[in-house]
Amino acid sequence: MRWPARWARAEWGLLYVTVREALLRERWRAIPMTIGTVCLTAALQFVQNQSWGYRFVQDIGSVRAEDPLPLALARTPLSLFVPALDLPVWGALAQILLVFGIAEICLGRWRTLVIAYVATLAGTLYARVGIALGPGSPLGLPSGDRLVVDTGPSAAVVGLAVFLCWRYRAYVTGGLVIAAMLVEVTVKENLAGKEHLAAIAVVLLLCGVSTWRHRPPGSARTGSGSGLPPIHS
Repeated sequence: MRWPARWARAEWGLLYVTVREALLRERWRAIPMTIGTVCLTAALQFVQNQSWGYRFVQDIGSVRAEDPLPLALARTPLSLFVPALDLPVWGALAQILLVFGIAEICLGRWRTLVIAYVATLAGTLYARVGIALGPGSPLGLPSGDRLVVDTGPSAAVVGLAVFLCWRYRAYVTGGLVIAAMLVEVTVKENLAGKEHLAAIAVVLLLCGVSTWRHRPPGSARTGSGSGLPPIHS
C-alpha cells in the first residue's frame, strides 16, 4: 500500500467506517436531523428571497451586533439555518448535508446540535466584544460591523468539522480547516472570518475540556495515558 493510501486510512479510516456502516444499515434514516436541517435552510432561503418574506426571516433569524442582547440570543438558534444572501445557497446546503450528516452519525443528534449552537453563539458574542474593542485592537472590529448579519450556518459547520477531526484523530484535516480560516481572515478580513475563528476557539476549548474529563484515572499524577476520550459515543 502506497503512503498516500496509508495516510488516508490512518487519517480518515475510522471516520469513514463509522459513517459507511451507519448509512449501509439505516440509509437516510441515519441522519433525520440533518435532512430536516437542510430542508429548513432551503425553505428559509426561499422565503427570504421573496419580497413578502425577507423581513419575516430577518425578524426571526438574523442576528446583528446592534441588536439588543436578549433579542439576539432569542434569534441565535434559528440563525443557524439562515444562509447568507450573498453566497450560493447550494454550497451552504452541501456543507450542512456533509458535515451535519457525519456529525449526527458520529456524535449523536443532540451533541451535534449543542456543538453547532455553541459555535454559532461564540461568533455572535464575539462580534459584540470585537466592536467594543474597536479596530485598534488585534481582536477588534470596526463599528460598521454592528450592521452586518452574522454568519448563519457556516460557523456551526466549521465548529463541527474541527470537533469531528479532533474526536476521530484526523488532526491533519483539522489543522487544514483551521489554516483555511486563518487564510480567509488574512486575505479577506471581515466579520464572518473572525466569527469562524471565534467558533473554532470555543470548540477547541470544548475539546480540551472533554479530554480532561475522559483522562485515565491517575494520569494527572503519573503522566500515563493519552488523555483522549473513547472514540465511540
